[in-house]
Amino acid sequence: MSTARLWRENPSRYNLAASKCGVCGKVFFPPRNVCSTCHRKSIGKMEQLLLSGEGEVYSYSVVHEAPSQFEMLKPYVLAMVRMDEGVMLTSQLIDVDPKEVDIGMRVKTTLRKVGEDGPAGVIYYGYKFTPNP
Repeated sequence: MSTARLWRENPSRYNLAASKCGVCGKVFFPPRNVCSTCHRKSIGKMEQLLLSGEGEVYSYSVVHEAPSQFEMLKPYVLAMVRMDEGVMLTSQLIDVDPKEVDIGMRVKTTLRKVGEDGPAGVIYYGYKFTPNP
């Protein structure tokens, strides 16, 4: 990912910034400028919305065989999370035993370092989910 793109996407990635259609109320993550349902009617009526960061596991998979850069993480859980605002996000579940994950489990977002461009380069952070009792 280019540095320019990284900085351009910071608001949605680090703050879970979404957009909401002022016509039909549909929420989009990442944010959009035009609603895919209302089309032209939504131009100029899309509102910024910060997601609460809370949701529930909609579906998940436990990864036992991982690419070499993720070997030290396995087994790990990838989940589809339905946020309280209705949008779906795909992310890793952390700080939980894969055997304890269930559909419907409440989770919340947390920021974690996901990579860097060399020792003196840009550090990349991303959202992941942890259990929310």
